[in-house]
Amino acid sequence: MRREQSPARPGWQQIIESQGLGFHGNVPQGEDGRPYWDESVHYVFDIAQVEDLERAVEELHGMCLDVVDHVVRYRRYSDFRIPQWLHDPIAASWRRRDPHLYGRFDLCYDGRGHAKLLEYNADTPTSLVETSVIQWYWMTDTHPGADQWNSLHEQLVARWRNLHPGRRLHLAHTREDSSGEDELTVAYMADTAAQAGLTVTTLPVEAIGWDTERRRFVDQHHEPIETLFKLYPWEWMTTDGFGTAAVKAQRVTPWVEPLWKMLLSNKALLAVLWELYRDHPNLLPAYLDGPRELTSYIVKPLLGREGASMKIVTPAGTETTPGEYGAEGYVHQELWPLPDFDGWRPVLGAWVVGDEAAGLGIRETRGLITGDTSSFVPHLIQS
Repeated sequence: MRREQSPARPGWQQIIESQGLGFHGNVPQGEDGRPYWDESVHYVFDIAQVEDLERAVEELHGMCLDVVDHVVRYRRYSDFRIPQWLHDPIAASWRRRDPHLYGRFDLCYDGRGHAKLLEYNADTPTSLVETSVIQWYWMTDTHPGADQWNSLHEQLVARWRNLHPGRRLHLAHTREDSSGEDELTVAYMADTAAQAGLTVTTLPVEAIGWDTERRRFVDQHHEPIETLFKLYPWEWMTTDGFGTAAVKAQRVTPWVEPLWKMLLSNKALLAVLWELYRDHPNLLPAYLDGPRELTSYIVKPLLGREGASMKIVTPAGTETTPGEYGAEGYVHQELWPLPDFDGWRPVLGAWVVGDEAAGLGIRETRGLITGDTSSFVPHLIQS
């Protein structure tokens, strides 16, 4: 694994915008004035490293499913600070095996040792278009004949075909995202579903209505919503005015992602993984009741996003990031510093579709925490 520099394509901004990445200009420039998409550098992996990462991702995915089964079996919802009224519906969703679509594992990896799980984005992961489309076309333009760990598009199409063959699908994003990233992600997901043969309709989640006579959700045209892909987290959905109705709807037509993924999109997952698979080479020690034996650790809110509301504690001092998360509680995870490549630290976003590893996207930062302005950089597999 190495970091290489290369000249950006002339007019790269117009190129990536024509390929769908229109929101990149809405992301504030990050450290050193870097743009969100930065093709002046890229990472190179050998095939053995990619195969090692694929094995790790699929093993971690299987372990996460074991955690869901464990929590449901032993009713450990309180560790996740999940309200009592959701316990039985989550258990029912899991026992029905309501179908899941995709997720993104954030990993620390230097190309030599074992990849370490930092967290799992299991309900509403983004950076999908950058990974699946933009970096693929960058490779075909700049390194024709090269390879990339990237079968994300094909696997999404195949997964939709298996999940909901021939059905109508609504896909919803939230208007609360001013950057346009969520709307872009939903539009791309709609494209993969359409290629799978589904009839698709996109809309803001705020436009979803409740028909009191028919007792069902409807879109802005009053058409019934049966199958829904929502880029809107369950922990938000279950606290709004229609939360109870949304949960009850899962008994008839489960939405994507399913209700049981509330257990995987919650960072209490990290502590339960460590409890069940202590000393696993791809895990870091993590605890809900405090740092225990850890002397250097990071405190993460259970429902935090984009590196917000975190605290890094080391013998040298404490560093915090701004944010409003944390009322739900925290997990304490061993601090495992990201590797240093020319002063930049990559986080590997390794994707899973269904139960299979599907591709890789990389974000870079100078610090120890990757935030929402950290640059996305492409990668290659060396021949």
